[in-house]
Amino acid sequence: MKKRRWIAAGLAALTALSLAACGAQEPPANLLAQDQGEARTVNLFSPMEKTDPNAENVARTASDLTVAMAETALDVTMVYRTYTAEDYQDKTYDEVCLDRARSNMDDLYLLNPDTILALGAEGALMDLSGLESAGNLREIIRVANTVDGRLVAIPQEVVAYGLFVNVDLFEQYGLSLPETPEEFLECCRVFQENGIETPIGANRWWLETFVFAIGYAELYNGGNTEAEIAALNRGEARYSDYLRPGFEFLKTLMDRGYIDAEKTLVSEAIEAERPDFLAGKTPIVMAYWGAANTETAYGRTDFEMQVIGFPSSLGQMPVMPMTGLAVGAEAAHREDAAAVLDIMVSDEALQLYAEANRVISPSKNVHVDCVPALRPLNARIEEGVYVLGSNAGMSVEQWGNTCLIVRDLLAGASVDACMEAFDKLQDAALSP
Repeated sequence: MKKRRWIAAGLAALTALSLAACGAQEPPANLLAQDQGEARTVNLFSPMEKTDPNAENVARTASDLTVAMAETALDVTMVYRTYTAEDYQDKTYDEVCLDRARSNMDDLYLLNPDTILALGAEGALMDLSGLESAGNLREIIRVANTVDGRLVAIPQEVVAYGLFVNVDLFEQYGLSLPETPEEFLECCRVFQENGIETPIGANRWWLETFVFAIGYAELYNGGNTEAEIAALNRGEARYSDYLRPGFEFLKTLMDRGYIDAEKTLVSEAIEAERPDFLAGKTPIVMAYWGAANTETAYGRTDFEMQVIGFPSSLGQMPVMPMTGLAVGAEAAHREDAAAVLDIMVSDEALQLYAEANRVISPSKNVHVDCVPALRPLNARIEEGVYVLGSNAGMSVEQWGNTCLIVRDLLAGASVDACMEAFDKLQDAALSP
């Protein structure tokens, strides 16, 4: 199944994720050490254009500042190698990352969840659990980025998805912000009966967030997560059984006209739904945390906006996909890369990053005040209530596959056909 492009995948908010590595392993015997006195470099492959790492007095992003901390402390230079679509023609960012990592072309890689899972399962990524700064990570980071018992990637921020709602419109029609799927449907009914023809602004990338919230609420919050995932990986439980209620909910939204399926199928993220939301014509859209901080997205509205979790049996549920940087297991400069990353994911560096970008930190020791609109979503996350939209510990990649199967639903496929697609993916993962 063709992988999603980096930006379009909805993880564009992750353009400055932290790097991580483990210096506890011995370097592979087939690698030659750099000559004494030779300039020490670490090569990073990512989808981002960066400033010249040697340039002086150039404003850098928060991520670049953490790189600068490591460069200064270790006397190394980060060399940026970037992906551009024209350089790779029809190859997606994910496909290029797989090729480069398998060929040991770089030291560090900014990876999407499906690529983390694939390369981690192949043993192509270093185990980062020995990194000193890894001891400060939130448990969610470990769960989402662990493959076969090995921590293989770490981000500089935790991106959460939620529902962006026009509180003024909810109050105008006497509605409380919904907690459950049933309450959400009732809100949509009231909006539609009062002349709001399509209450939900959607795009072709992010409707899977509803599916994850409804399908995995109890898996991730019921106290038995590890055992349930193990049962899925052994084939004793079926992904389709978990995800069917979420797909049935989306089908109901489509059938009742609360979502315009035809328009959604061809709409890019934010571009399609933003104008009507800002104009007060659409009361509900979905987006990632950073969109509430960005004026080019939803950072400035003429009404009261709140970001809440998606409806679930356990109430409003944040959905959190995981992405991060990883070190090639046989990278030429992996020990220097490990040292660089240890500094970049230190609490000192992550505090700098979080304060600049006002995001959730992967460190359990770093907390930054968020904008008022994000406080409802943040409160749930701080309570430890959320579901993962990607989990490298699951044998079937979640974020990309679910997005594509949701598109089949939008295009007219039945819920049963969508569940058959998940069954085929799981059966393939179980095959020797």
